[in-house]
Amino acid sequence: MRGHDWINTCLPDELILEILQLLDSKASHDACSLVCKRWLGLERLSRSTLRIGASGSPDVFIKLLAQRFVNVKDVHIDERISISLPVNAVQGKRRRRAENVFTSFKLQYAAEKSPDKEEDCESFCLTDAGLTAVADGFSKLEKLSLIWCSNVTSYGIMSLAQKCIFLKSLDLQGCYVGDQGLAVVGQCCKQLEDLNLRFCESLTDVGLVELATECGKSLKSLGVAACARITDKSLEAVGSHGKSLETLSLDSELISNKGIVAIAQGCPLLKVLKLQCINVTDRALMAVGISCLSLEMLALYSFQQFTDEGLCAIGKGCKKLKKLTLSDCNFLGDRGLEAIASGCTELTHLEVNGCHNIGTIGLESVGKSCPRLTELALLYCQRIGNFALTEVGRGCKYLQALHLVDCSSLGDEAICGIAKGCRNLKKLHIRRCYEVGSKGIIAVGENCHSLTDLSLRFCDRVRDEALIAVSQGCPLQCLNVSGCNQIEFGRYGIGRVRRRLSLTQGYSTVPLPPNNRHRSFPSRQKLPNARVVPHGVLPGRNRCRSRYPGF
Repeated sequence: MRGHDWINTCLPDELILEILQLLDSKASHDACSLVCKRWLGLERLSRSTLRIGASGSPDVFIKLLAQRFVNVKDVHIDERISISLPVNAVQGKRRRRAENVFTSFKLQYAAEKSPDKEEDCESFCLTDAGLTAVADGFSKLEKLSLIWCSNVTSYGIMSLAQKCIFLKSLDLQGCYVGDQGLAVVGQCCKQLEDLNLRFCESLTDVGLVELATECGKSLKSLGVAACARITDKSLEAVGSHGKSLETLSLDSELISNKGIVAIAQGCPLLKVLKLQCINVTDRALMAVGISCLSLEMLALYSFQQFTDEGLCAIGKGCKKLKKLTLSDCNFLGDRGLEAIASGCTELTHLEVNGCHNIGTIGLESVGKSCPRLTELALLYCQRIGNFALTEVGRGCKYLQALHLVDCSSLGDEAICGIAKGCRNLKKLHIRRCYEVGSKGIIAVGENCHSLTDLSLRFCDRVRDEALIAVSQGCPLQCLNVSGCNQIEFGRYGIGRVRRRLSLTQGYSTVPLPPNNRHRSFPSRQKLPNARVVPHGVLPGRNRCRSRYPGF
């Protein structure tokens, strides 16, 4: 019958709730909550995740949200997210239901707290009181992120830990939490698996040792950075009690071989290891190679004491390694990368950034021995020549993403080798590789028919015919040609690409002074910094730095 509500009539609450729980976006949840009052109530029951800005009365928000979303298990509070609740009404005056419910709740809360002083109505940062409200309102909480909530102290963390005993993940990045709070977390949250302590400057070994002793058995992931008073003593405790540890991220000037060796020997299940520790040497990597046989990802940043001996140990022992990042490790050379290639044949991701002693021979061995490679990033590698990428093209047929930045020895021969061998290539980003010209890009257009993302920045030898070839052979969705002075905007070049591809929905832009808007260009005018992006995507800087979460 026309106009009959079959869904609400026939479907029970349990079935509608199960359907709502399958929604994967906030917009979809919000849309369903507007259908009717019944759906509004069920949608609130289906919410399991909340993201709250810690600017603009977060304590008030938490009290309100805790009343409405009782099944939340994941709360993310970020000091950097700005939200505001304007107070435009006189205190004590009743609000109409059509008015903003958040503002109404804020007035009520502020009036109860300080009825005489309007300036006290605003609380701009999350406090211990707000964290206590989290503990009281979300008893099923399993995951909590407090990002740069600098007003949160150990007292708030203690209140939270005592009430949220099922907590599995805790991110305290940038919080001023001391040893006492961390110790109580260890005592109460026996199921804790993931802990992030980056930039917790007030912590010392006392708190982390206590936590590792109490709940180290369940801990699987630990991140420590910029904690000036965390030393090898903490890592020794983690190594002794954290037998299940799988992920470790360290950035510290105080950590030495002693701490890393303790982790390697005590945590045999370690799969992910990210290190930025200037006092760590080959001895630590040798221990990892001997003991951590399940290692799948290794990232080494800014090491001046590592040599090829350490990488040889990794290649000999860590046969399951799939992702390797080497950044600013000046004493690593071809011999180390050859050992990785011959020993870690399951390698899928390789990033070499600023390692000036790694050259053609090292990367050539990767092409010969690592057929499963899907992503390769070479940044500031002046000694890697064309033949290395030609060998990668021959051996790495499954390569899907290639990033090249400031590799002065790579030219058209290298790009042609990649294009002819890696026909599944989907992303190609090249920046300041001045020997790369139209010939290489034309080969990409003729062979890489899955390419959707092409970025050519400051490649002066690339001309219009290269873009035309790409437009004819590749289903591009994103194109960046900033700084390519030989590419024209009008009838040829970018103009023709836009007419042929889905980029016709996009726009071209050049950097202008702050007071100017985008302007149009006459036919055949050259654009020094042109970029074409799909509709709805803002043109931003394409940063080709390390893509792995940093320290």
